[in-house]
Amino acid sequence: MKRPTIADIAKRAGVSKGAVSYALNGHAGVSDSTRQRILAIAEEIGWSPNTAARALSGSVAYAVGLPLCRPARTLGSEPFFMELVSGLESELSTQSYALTMQVVADVKAEIALYRRWWAERRVDGVILVDLHVDDPRVPVVEELRLPAVVVGDPRGVGGLAGVWSDDAGALAETVEYLVALGHHRIARVTGLPDLLHTRIRDDAFTDICRRRGLVEATIHPADYTGEESSRITRRMLSSRCRPTAVVYDNDIMAVAGLAVAQEMGIRVPTDLSIIAWDDSSLCQLVHPSLTAVSRDIARYGAHAAQQLLAAIAGHRIENFQDVTPRLTPRGSTAPPHQKDDS
Repeated sequence: MKRPTIADIAKRAGVSKGAVSYALNGHAGVSDSTRQRILAIAEEIGWSPNTAARALSGSVAYAVGLPLCRPARTLGSEPFFMELVSGLESELSTQSYALTMQVVADVKAEIALYRRWWAERRVDGVILVDLHVDDPRVPVVEELRLPAVVVGDPRGVGGLAGVWSDDAGALAETVEYLVALGHHRIARVTGLPDLLHTRIRDDAFTDICRRRGLVEATIHPADYTGEESSRITRRMLSSRCRPTAVVYDNDIMAVAGLAVAQEMGIRVPTDLSIIAWDDSSLCQLVHPSLTAVSRDIARYGAHAAQQLLAAIAGHRIENFQDVTPRLTPRGSTAPPHQKDDS
């Protein structure tokens, strides 16, 4: 006789296999009435857990989940995520843990993925990245009691633990450096505007520029892609009061901005200084090499993995502040050729 399966229960109950998993494993995601109906059908047809018994007994999956709510094309070209993953893998592999990555279309799909992974015991914990302002993922992960670490500022992690660095301090140092060089018209080309770290950097930029009396400082929202950065840079450099210095929120955008400046005959750094956030080999492969806000992203990932493994083991973890990013001057920054008020 064929062994009864979760699919058999789902068919008889008229629900999805995921709903059956939620009910059988005692997790949120189905109503009480649906849960009772599923449990009754399971008993009626003689279902008993097989691989699910491993989950119910509390054994581990030896896997950590990393959902990525970004277009796959940008993930493949952005050094940040490649370095973050290398750091995660370097630490997880020491404990024989696998990293399960999955690209999702939106936050709603990501939340559904957390519920499914936890209900089916696919992962023992998760890494949350790209923290949003008032991020709806945080209370869901808290509700599930899913071991988790957020790569993000503690102001947005709720009751979870975050691995973070002082972006505001690094941004202030960057602007102070440009002011010391003599720049008064400074532009910032940002990442996705609804991300918490974008908001933190924007606020820090606005604050330091106000304190320094930089009335012509500007912020230009972008999306981390070279295409959008090129469009924004071309528009900025075509204006009558073009900036003499631009700070880009990642290296891809900075390299694209450099290409546009060279295309338009604007000399870097004589006519325009450029700074990239997140230093990578890209910054040193172009000419001139790019001044960058540097941080060890692989180590950042390793620290996140260490924290998560501790949480999975049942230890209480706290927010972990990593080293503050530092400015690394190179060939793309110099005093402005002409005074800003000329």
